[in-house]
Amino acid sequence: MEYRYIGRTGLRVSLICMGTMTFGTQCDKAEAFAIMDKAYDAGVNFYDTAELYPVPPSGKLAGITEEWVGEWLATKPRDSVILATKVAGASNGWFVPPIRHGYTAIDRFHIMRAVEGSLKRLGTDYIDLYQMHWPDTLVPVEESMAAFDELVRSGKVRYIGTSNDTAYGVTKANMTAQFKGYARFESIQNNFSLLNRRSLDELTVLCRKEQVSLLPYSPLAGGVLSGKYNQPHPTEGRFLSYINDSNKRQRLMAQRFMNDRTLASTQEYLRIAAQAGMHPVTLATAWSKQFDFVASTIIGATKAEQLDASLAAMNLTLSDDILKACDAVHQKILYPMG
Repeated sequence: MEYRYIGRTGLRVSLICMGTMTFGTQCDKAEAFAIMDKAYDAGVNFYDTAELYPVPPSGKLAGITEEWVGEWLATKPRDSVILATKVAGASNGWFVPPIRHGYTAIDRFHIMRAVEGSLKRLGTDYIDLYQMHWPDTLVPVEESMAAFDELVRSGKVRYIGTSNDTAYGVTKANMTAQFKGYARFESIQNNFSLLNRRSLDELTVLCRKEQVSLLPYSPLAGGVLSGKYNQPHPTEGRFLSYINDSNKRQRLMAQRFMNDRTLASTQEYLRIAAQAGMHPVTLATAWSKQFDFVASTIIGATKAEQLDASLAAMNLTLSDDILKACDAVHQKILYPMG
């Protein structure tokens, strides 16, 4: 079993991280526990959640996922689990309505309030990795980093990271931290998959030069790379409901990942996986974790049995021939995201 360190931290994590965004809406508590137990038994020691979960949230549901993770965490030795969660941030309109107390800025007040809520729901006195879920372009970065640093110094948080951010955002935040003597962002959690390779352009140099780890989420591109949308008459998948959603951003997200070019590309990846004798989910997950600047790839599930294909990627290294075949698909079909 291989484990990697996140950034310049002492957090040594499994190459697969168990994401929990589906807990509370797409699966019930019993299934959520079964999913986490199966991942744990397979050697996964890294679990990611957020105060905003489950998605889509509501005033009633937001925080439920953390509560369930906390109940499960109580059944395990605390030091056997690397626990990550997030302060919501502005969310840029992707998730509406905002969490319980209204608009959540990345200012000192909301950061301090959010961490106390997360600690209570998770039933722990510290969080291993506390992340900014969405950047806030209105609040001065000095205020945000000062608040995060205060949490690290207090012992409530061990390390901090960011999510849905840019190379510029991470650089500005970490330069501020360097000049002020604050804790810095050790990780960036961004969408990264065979259908979305933008991180290779934006973040590769930053991650390698500054020792900031990428934590890819959605390695299946919202489920597209599983092949379920390539069926003659697909009947399941959240993008099917997003296509005609009144939320413009959700509609655009569905169109971005489920279109003629991405489906054509997926068909080629399905062929490559079949020729290699592996599940397409295994191929997509293994591809996302292959890079030296990736510490752990975040997977999701709504049923415990869905984990088999993802977990099969944990100790798998793709051959050069498979990687070249994947690159050829990318270059041939010219992804709009790549």
